[in-house]
Amino acid sequence: MAELADKAFPWAPGTATGIGSMPGVDPMEAARTIAGELPDFPHLAELPGRGPGADMTGRAAAMLVDIPAELTARGWRIAERPGRDLRRAKSMLSSDLDAMEEVLDGYQGLLKVQVCGPWTLAATLEQPRSLNAALADPGLVADLASSLAEGAAGHVAEVAKRVPRATIAVQFDEPSLPAVIQGSVPTASGLSRVRAVEEEVLRDRLHEVLAASGRYSIVHCCSRDCPFGIITGAGADAVSFDLHQLRRDDYDRLAAVAEAGAGVFAGAISFGYPEAMGVTPTDTARAVAKVWRMMALPAAQCAPQVVVTPACGLAAASPA
Repeated sequence: MAELADKAFPWAPGTATGIGSMPGVDPMEAARTIAGELPDFPHLAELPGRGPGADMTGRAAAMLVDIPAELTARGWRIAERPGRDLRRAKSMLSSDLDAMEEVLDGYQGLLKVQVCGPWTLAATLEQPRSLNAALADPGLVADLASSLAEGAAGHVAEVAKRVPRATIAVQFDEPSLPAVIQGSVPTASGLSRVRAVEEEVLRDRLHEVLAASGRYSIVHCCSRDCPFGIITGAGADAVSFDLHQLRRDDYDRLAAVAEAGAGVFAGAISFGYPEAMGVTPTDTARAVAKVWRMMALPAAQCAPQVVVTPACGLAAASPA
């Protein structure tokens, strides 16, 4: 337990942050809400309620380098040249950055930005001139990962320029990672599935993107069967997950990565809107502490190592 006890984390004990997405369509309002509610660990707001281009895949498409994308009736697809869909996505990302820069003027402390992970991007972005996911083409996946790595690094550099005194952490969203591992991502016809990816390739592509930013990295996966070992094996500094999706077999795997010193972003607040259900901050703290006890980890290490978050993004929540 010495490694766990000696590990220093970039946040203060008892810190909370958001996952990324927020309700509404006003970047300034979202930025002010985040800064007010999460003063120790704010994050760059994502507002998918604004429509295509503000969604997770469209936002990542706006960051890709030399791989343009366009919107179709089915979703995002790799394109031959940039068009208005991509310009709109870039414009919305820029407006989010403008709002963040204004609200966090002079801010010193941790600041989190979110980027769609390479495997979820490959599972949700279609091949050019095809209805199949990019995931089905290993060569294209490699190109996407390299492009995303370069784009994510550029995005982080832009944030650092706008909030120069902040310490930036980067969260990579990988909700599709379990499906990629299990070979359950459907083909365009829906009659078959894209073949499962070898674990070494999974780690290598994820590592390439994580390492590119050179910042504290978090991988968020709110789906069941979160692959804790693969995530930390790819070099992630922390894992982010939905506490309510954990099953008995998950506790040993989570304990192993926690003992190795990974940060634990525990999605302890569900979509049930705590006020309506009578859930208190004490209830949330107890839920986190219960999981920590089930992993048989030192109780004193829970507050320094754990960051409390919502279970997933809050785009579906009411603004109230």
